[in-house]
Amino acid sequence: QKLVRNLTPGDIVGQVMLARDALGDWAQTEEAGRRISNIVLMGMGEPLYNTDSVMDAMRLVSDGDGIAIGRRKITLSTSGVVPDIRRVGAELGLSLAISLHAVNDELRNRLVPINRKYPIAELMDAVRGYPGLTTSRRVTWEYVMLKGVNDSDADARTLLRLMEGIPSKVNLIPFNPWPGSEFECSDPARIESFLAILHRAGTVATIRKTRGQDILA
Repeated sequence: QKLVRNLTPGDIVGQVMLARDALGDWAQTEEAGRRISNIVLMGMGEPLYNTDSVMDAMRLVSDGDGIAIGRRKITLSTSGVVPDIRRVGAELGLSLAISLHAVNDELRNRLVPINRKYPIAELMDAVRGYPGLTTSRRVTWEYVMLKGVNDSDADARTLLRLMEGIPSKVNLIPFNPWPGSEFECSDPARIESFLAILHRAGTVATIRKTRGQDILA
């Protein structure tokens, strides 16, 4: 889809406010509970192609006199805009998720074209330098499972080598095919084998529950 315009900070904060309205999330005290506890910036464009607006919006969302959702409960998901990964970490300290999907540059250039500008080695260096990473605050690696493309045992072992020294958790995402797609979802047994390799190495990893297949999402 062609770019129409970037969202403004007001557009972004407005979505949070609309969700609060829809859920009746206007508790006045912590004891009453909050229905919206976490925010993920994902799925509607690359946040770090609109960094200034995203950061201004999250300052409002996280401010104690604003919506007051803690910055550690806000996750920014990026395909790997390396210079702004460092900036977000230094200025806001949001939680970080990376859409990785491949463990070598040749394949990632095809699946995630921004890799041609910021290859895997540069991305990993930026993530290693992200402030505040600990075993209780890990980077999330998003990894879509494509049959015969990126789902081998060797791929799993390479992924472990790439993440070495980085507090990490891996989110394995079954691919939702659509008519005419060049890719297929990995078989369930193959996904489980990939997961088992990560687990045996002591890596926190899960398989995302599939949603949206009925609407070709």
